[in-house]
Amino acid sequence: MIINNANLNALYTGFKTVFNEAFGATPSDYEKVAMEVPSATRQETYGWLGQTTKFREWLGDRVIQNLEAHDYTIKNRSFENTIGVDREDIEDDTFGVYRPLIAQLGEDAKRHPDELVFQLLADGFTQTCYDGQYFFDTDHPVAGQSVANTQGGTGTPWFLLDTSRVVKPFIFQKRKDYNFVAMDNETDEAVFMRKHFRYGVDARVNAGYGLWQLAYASKQTLDLTSYADARAAMMSFKGDNGKPLGIRPTLLVVPPALEKQALDVVQAERLANGATNTYRNTAQVLVSPWLS
Repeated sequence: MIINNANLNALYTGFKTVFNEAFGATPSDYEKVAMEVPSATRQETYGWLGQTTKFREWLGDRVIQNLEAHDYTIKNRSFENTIGVDREDIEDDTFGVYRPLIAQLGEDAKRHPDELVFQLLADGFTQTCYDGQYFFDTDHPVAGQSVANTQGGTGTPWFLLDTSRVVKPFIFQKRKDYNFVAMDNETDEAVFMRKHFRYGVDARVNAGYGLWQLAYASKQTLDLTSYADARAAMMSFKGDNGKPLGIRPTLLVVPPALEKQALDVVQAERLANGATNTYRNTAQVLVSPWLS
């Protein structure tokens, strides 16, 4: 290939098509557990997290409910993923060998939010959320009382989530979407000095914790007893106003090591003793490799 602007533009267009096709074809799971929030600045503050309201019969004037404000902030972070293509490979029309790498960039970009969000899930025992407590903790302050959203234990952790609401247990914040870019001008330093054309992806995003009330963690053995206890605990959560939050656990999230146990609990028609599994289909199972 003759190295000129027209041919380089055509090469970039072809590479971007490969990237977009791979990006679109790659499955991801973060949207099942996180709400996506657009960001317009360096960071966003979620002062409304933890606020609860309730309806009352309208007698006389409206009653303005005094809500506690929090200062939970998620700062955007910059990420990149870049490869180099040798100028001589382009001149010799062997740039096709780089197509799988360009496709890999697309797959990496699509999966990157999963990596960020599910890492939060794994780190929830040691990272704080809007109320200053660990996301999974035994003493979240609610109306002067301590509330737990963890079952304790010492085994492999598993998680029960309510993902039925607009607000989700996690937040994926996007300042700048994943963008495929190129440095392929012959006057670029890398091209001039090292014969390298560079293609890459960059984004400004981050993930953070939403409502701890929508998530429950356990390190107990995953069986019908621990699963039932976790469901009962979540559904009993109340807001600061004393009103039930109406939590309905919908998603059982496990690492690959607990896939069989999870399927036995919520998909098996019958128990080992032949009795009917009353918890069948009470939640969907999500097996996340990011929890390995």
